[in-house]
Amino acid sequence: MNDITDDPSTRRKPLVWRCKGQDILVGERTLIMGILNATPDSFSDGGRFFDRSQAIEHALELVRQGADIVDIGGESSRPGADAVSLEEELRRVIPVIEELSGRTDRLISIDTTKAHVARRALEAGAHIVNDISALTVDPLMAEAAAETGAGVILMHMKGTPRTMQAQPTYEDVAGEVHAYLQERLEILTKAGLSLECLAVDPGIGFGKTLEHNLTLLAHLPGLKSLGRPVLVGVSRKSFLGRMTGREPGDRLAASLGAAAYAVLRGADILRVHDVKESCDLARVVDILSSEERRHGALVENSFAGPVGIS
Repeated sequence: MNDITDDPSTRRKPLVWRCKGQDILVGERTLIMGILNATPDSFSDGGRFFDRSQAIEHALELVRQGADIVDIGGESSRPGADAVSLEEELRRVIPVIEELSGRTDRLISIDTTKAHVARRALEAGAHIVNDISALTVDPLMAEAAAETGAGVILMHMKGTPRTMQAQPTYEDVAGEVHAYLQERLEILTKAGLSLECLAVDPGIGFGKTLEHNLTLLAHLPGLKSLGRPVLVGVSRKSFLGRMTGREPGDRLAASLGAAAYAVLRGADILRVHDVKESCDLARVVDILSSEERRHGALVENSFAGPVGIS
């Protein structure tokens, strides 16, 4: 068959992702990471969950809708975003993590580049550090992650949130992102982090043009060679708006379409705003992909000739 789901490079192999003492089997099905922005200025839902009680209730709703992981962030990473003080970021996220960890057994992720925030979050009940700088902004972050045994997501970003969309250029975006993530894996394992704790993210929308994002999605199979879980975040992002002309709150269909393609190209984890719909999508794509691989020859033969009408 000539189909992306029949390409061996896109087939997910079960991997263990160690997250603060828990061994998470990744690859048997698509995992869903629900986004909680406890910020006033995130690009899609900034301000909606800035109130503590609203943030906690939304986090619990993400769990009820089926999220495997809840990713909590207190500093916006939208293009052009300003930095947030350490004290303010702690004020936004720690009470939410403390409350959530006592009310669910789902994995909790802290979206931060600050080692002190990460440590406090892990003490409060988080299991994963989702660092958009791949542990490069804060020199103490690698030590914090290694000492706690946290799961870590390493993302590629060109520049900073404030500068990343200022005409980003690459000679070979897929090759450069792959090389960067491979280098970060090597550096961090030498620094004492367990390889089994690490996952990678190509950073869709972080210092990339529309064309760069499309190229990275098409080349996701290349990241599978790193041997670590691959997370992809396409939910409501601006490149979808470029293609559809729709505002962030009206990009559900586009987000689901891009997410389905990412799963077919080998993504293990989807970072999403719309958990219920994404869980349904992931389940259907996982089942169809599995059936296609098991019965590919039958599917191909069933469409081999014209259908007669009687």
